Parts: sequence; structure tokens; C-alpha cells
Amino acid sequence: MTTTPFQNASTWIDAENAQDPNHETYQSITYPKELLYSNRMYERLMDFHPNASESVQIASKAQHICRWKIARDSYPMDRVGYLKWREDLKKFHAKTTAAILEKAGYTEEFIARVSFLIEKKLLKKDEETQLLEDVICLVFLEYYLDPFVHKHDREKMKNIILKTWLKMSEKGQQEALKISYSAANLDLIKESLEL
Repeated sequence: MTTTPFQNASTWIDAENAQDPNHETYQSITYPKELLYSNRMYERLMDFHPNASESVQIASKAQHICRWKIARDSYPMDRVGYLKWREDLKKFHAKTTAAILEKAGYTEEFIARVSFLIEKKLLKKDEETQLLEDVICLVFLEYYLDPFVHKHDREKMKNIILKTWLKMSEKGQQEALKISYSAANLDLIKESLEL
């Protein structure tokens, strides 16, 4: 049975992410951290926008590909260092994914489009970049907000939630309000957004 370029690319992206030395336990099962993130991104995309293009589907899976290879503490631990790290990560994720897509037999045009999406270019202007950003924000709110709440003070969290909210489209915001939050986190969200 022949496999499609998409199936091959997905398998190879998963194989890369499965090498993550960091692990996360979810519902009593332990996963390589970035493989779990990749699966969450893809599942949320298909739930939120089932007819998403193949390029967005791949970009969702590869959003954090091999993220552990560029450590945050290899950059200055300030705002400038953080932004530089994020920018370098985007390029690294795009480049790593491009090599996989080339091996899978995709066209240069398709590979360029996936790189464009992973680098989140033209946010708010490009519909698919915005879709990907919505999914990133939804996954953050559903799975990663709670751990953040335990690490940061209330004022910082309100700022993080507001920034996340402003990155999303109206459709994304509506979807975010359907997520099942703890009572405390829901209060925090409402306070942050003045709802």
C-alpha cells in the first residue's frame, strides 16, 4: 500500500518529536512533551476547522518540532533574549519541517507556504496564519494555562491572558469560552478580559 506525502511527513514529524527528552504525563500516560503538544495542536485544528488545508495541518503538527534543541537559557534571560529565542525557534521549526517535506516529495511552493505559516507571517492579515494562531492560543488555554497560573502572579497572568485573547480572531475567542476551565481559572479569565 502506498503512503501519501502527508502520511509520510506526519510520521516523520512525529518521529522527530518523539525524541524529546522532556516528558509530560496526561491522564496517567507519559508522553514526549513535544509529541503530546503536536498531537494536541493537530486534534484541536481538526476539531475547530475540519476542512483546514494540508499546509495548515502540517504547520500545526510541526509548530514546536524539536523545540528542546534550542534551550531558552542559551539566550539572555530578559525580554530581548526571550524575543530573539522565539524568533530563532520559528526559523528553526520552519527549516526542520522544510527538510522533512522535501524528503516527502512536496513542491517548493508548498514547502514555502508551510514555512510562512510556521513563522506566523502576516498575522491578522493571512487567514491561515490567523487560523494557526487561534489553534495555538486554544491549545494554550486548554492545556497550559493551569500550569502557568501556578508559576506566575495574578497580575502577570492577567496580562498573559489578555495578550493571548488579542491574538485571536473573534471565532477563536468564541471557541475559547467553550473550554472547560476550573472555577478559579474562569474567574481569572473573566477578570483579565473584563467580562
